[in-house]
Amino acid sequence: MKKEIALQVDNLTIRGQLYLPENINREYPCVILCHGVPSGVVDPGDGGYPLLANTICNEGFAVLTFSFRGTGVSEGNFDIMGWTHDLQSIIEFLWNNQETGGGPIALVGFSAGAAVSIYIGSRDKRITGVIACASPADFSSISEAPDPQAVIKYFRKIGIIRDPEFPPSIDAWLENFRKISAIGCVADISPRPLLLIHARGDTVVPVNNAEKLYARADEPKQLIILETDEHRLRRNPQAVSAIINWLKTNLVYKFN
Repeated sequence: MKKEIALQVDNLTIRGQLYLPENINREYPCVILCHGVPSGVVDPGDGGYPLLANTICNEGFAVLTFSFRGTGVSEGNFDIMGWTHDLQSIIEFLWNNQETGGGPIALVGFSAGAAVSIYIGSRDKRITGVIACASPADFSSISEAPDPQAVIKYFRKIGIIRDPEFPPSIDAWLENFRKISAIGCVADISPRPLLLIHARGDTVVPVNNAEKLYARADEPKQLIILETDEHRLRRNPQAVSAIINWLKTNLVYKFN
């Protein structure tokens, strides 16, 4: 069963879909999928996050996938601090939803969404565990870019900065990318479990990002490095299998 959701966050409408297993009850664990920065290229054969959500839901999890501000059908412009607000509101929605409230919640993030998942997961103790796929250790490639205007221009080109006057302050916008640092907070996820998944040949976010995060994180932690060059790990069968196995081990047992 799939339900459309729409939340108001910072006067913006954030939209998503909640996938519910059959015979849903308050004891089903919940998974929040957090996407990364869109590539700007649409692949008609790609089932996207709805396909991943359906796959995980079929394993007995309630799954919520949504579009961060500036992406998909959600309103607004790309702002990494705003993304943390979006995710926090999604957590609040699940926590208070009569069909899912009270159960464990795991964050499963990809690329920039993985870094945001680590950031929020380290702060919100309602989160039972975090899976971070192809996560950057920090956003220095953006915050320290030699030409910030070129960065803005790129995000306009791929359609995630939509308003001509955004951002009102480039310096403040860049500072947010300095603040949302996965490497700076990953240790605070402990004692809750963390799974890092990365492709050895990832050229978008090099694998040493995962190695740095793993070294900084505290137990319990796990690092899986796949022998591939894929960055979009939601489409990798090994990654999807590892995600589901981890969820079954670290979430389901709490209600057995």
